[in-house]
Amino acid sequence: MVKAEIRMVLLLVFMGIIMIFVMMPTATFKKVWFPSIKAKTQSTYFGSAGARLLFYTFPMLFIAALGCVYLHLTKNNEDDYKKSDNERNRISIWKTPVLVKGPLGIVTGTELAFFIMFIALLVWSFASYLVMSFETINKKTAAKFGLTVWQDKLESAGLRFGLVGNIALSFLFFPVVRGSSMLPLLGLTSEASIKYHIWLGHIAMVLFTAHGLCYTIVWANTGHLSAFISWRKADISVVAGEVALICGLAMWVTVIPRIRRKMFEVFFYTHHLYIGFVAFFVFHVGFAYTCIMLPGFYLFLVDRYLRFLQSRRQIRLLSSRVLPCDTVELNFLKDPALRYTTTSIVFVNIPSISKIQWHPFTITSNSNLEPEKLSLMIKKEGSWSQKLHQILSTASSVDHLDVCIEGPYGPASTHFMRHDTLVMVCGGSGITPFISIIREIIFRSTPSNSKTPRVLLVCAFKHSTDLTMLDLLLPISGTTDISRVQLQIEAYVTREKQPSVENQNQVRSIWFKPNATDMPITATLGPNSWLWLGAIISSSFVIFLILLGVLTRFYINPIDHNTNDIYPWAYKSLFCMFFICVSIVITSTAVVLWNKNQNGKGMKQIQNTDTNTPMNSPGSLFHNGDTELESLPSQSLVQATNIHFGARPDLKKILFDCEGSSVGVLVCGPKKMRHEVATICTAGLADNLHFESISFSW
Repeated sequence: MVKAEIRMVLLLVFMGIIMIFVMMPTATFKKVWFPSIKAKTQSTYFGSAGARLLFYTFPMLFIAALGCVYLHLTKNNEDDYKKSDNERNRISIWKTPVLVKGPLGIVTGTELAFFIMFIALLVWSFASYLVMSFETINKKTAAKFGLTVWQDKLESAGLRFGLVGNIALSFLFFPVVRGSSMLPLLGLTSEASIKYHIWLGHIAMVLFTAHGLCYTIVWANTGHLSAFISWRKADISVVAGEVALICGLAMWVTVIPRIRRKMFEVFFYTHHLYIGFVAFFVFHVGFAYTCIMLPGFYLFLVDRYLRFLQSRRQIRLLSSRVLPCDTVELNFLKDPALRYTTTSIVFVNIPSISKIQWHPFTITSNSNLEPEKLSLMIKKEGSWSQKLHQILSTASSVDHLDVCIEGPYGPASTHFMRHDTLVMVCGGSGITPFISIIREIIFRSTPSNSKTPRVLLVCAFKHSTDLTMLDLLLPISGTTDISRVQLQIEAYVTREKQPSVENQNQVRSIWFKPNATDMPITATLGPNSWLWLGAIISSSFVIFLILLGVLTRFYINPIDHNTNDIYPWAYKSLFCMFFICVSIVITSTAVVLWNKNQNGKGMKQIQNTDTNTPMNSPGSLFHNGDTELESLPSQSLVQATNIHFGARPDLKKILFDCEGSSVGVLVCGPKKMRHEVATICTAGLADNLHFESISFSW
């Protein structure tokens, strides 16, 4: 009952926010609503920012804080396999792709609907702003500013491009807030939402660039080039806007796919210019107007600081498995109280390779099946992973490796278990997220009366050595019972017609010695992380309001007299940004230290656990034909596997032959494979196929 009431409140507030954005460019909002609210809120404590804080900032942060409470209440109700047929159909409809190929990639019906509505909002806003402004422009009014009519209209259009760009900027940071409650409330993850961040970034930069070009053309035609170097005391600062635009353009250029793929480090380091972009944007428009885009950036700062605190810990690395296919598995010690869903990711930093590079990897372990361990699979691809593979594969491997981890981050819940049959299609290292899903199915199949879906795993590998990735389907302990799992594996080796006799290396296991400073992976905010996050968001915002009120009432107002025309905007903006950072640091640090003390009481014994390195390493179940199968799980896994050499999977035949009223089709791999599977599932030739694309990091 409580959850239903909270959900209703969240929905009402969200609808109110949408209404504000829709009404914002209208005369009713500008001449009636906003002046009325401004008159009631423009006190000596908050000045001109009071109305915008109430209109734009507070509702979003209220949803974020109350959403944390809702997610806390629902975190233990993840048994999605108990859903009714109506619920299953509703979820499937939301995730059905309607666009498969094109610049936007695979787009579901829901995504396309929201994308069209957002574009409609931008067009509506720009058109409404433009109509209202053009109504007041004529030869007489333009002459007052030394402009012709077309120059005045172009300048007015430039201003409106900036106003509409701020709408896109308002949503830009939400998709990259990894630990926020906003995305889980919508059933999204930060990893899967990166594409929304990219879309919004493109839209914002197109609008801001148009904003700058319009003013440039007008000033060039009127001979007012001196405006380029103007920094007004209590008005718009042109220089600050130029610096912000340059930072944005630099980030925008490096987002080009070819540059990002071939020069990732250039893209990575250039993207840190977001700090300069936001800071000078605030200087450009003043803090009061920044309140429109503040909520997303505020939540981003909270998340970024919490990630910083978590990244300071050295994590206990237990062991690794080095596979013949240039792939390694890392196994870490974790707090048994730390729970995560399948397909979750973590960000990994190894200081001995690079102190500043953090790379995302999909978790292959399962928190139910392996409560004290977290595992990752890393394929040797880029320079960072090549160095890691070199360290672990040399004859004299290190006996200890310093590792820092951020996360895990993942969906609040998953819906894979609602299907009668699961078909998992993967290419190469795309098998990574399916390992955690299969381990979850193994765990849920343990009770004799549990119903789990049938599983068909279709893998496409380039070389026979890649078959060793299938070894990772089972935990390294090898004591897992998979006899109740209805599992079938169809593995295709596309570039070899028979097993390779070269490079018949065994799977090599390495056990690492502990360090006194090593810690298990724990939740930064403890087992009640959602409640603590809500407390941080709400309390830090209250502290910020108090600091802002004291500053305005006792320092700015005696100078400015509540006119907003005397005290420099830049100084006030600087104070506000500083207060935001201080309030977030104080509350976040206090909560993290409290939880660290609580978690540290029972961790000393487990963190100092030492494990001796075995004298030999197990062989691969699939790559070495003479391997002796000693365990029942290994025998069951091999018996469930069919290997096809020199062939590619006929995905259309495989999918259409699947039986069951609800067949979940999960795909993870190259773009071409994802598009092919999505096309088959959305062709309308089989009503029981329900497509889901899985994002992964390796």
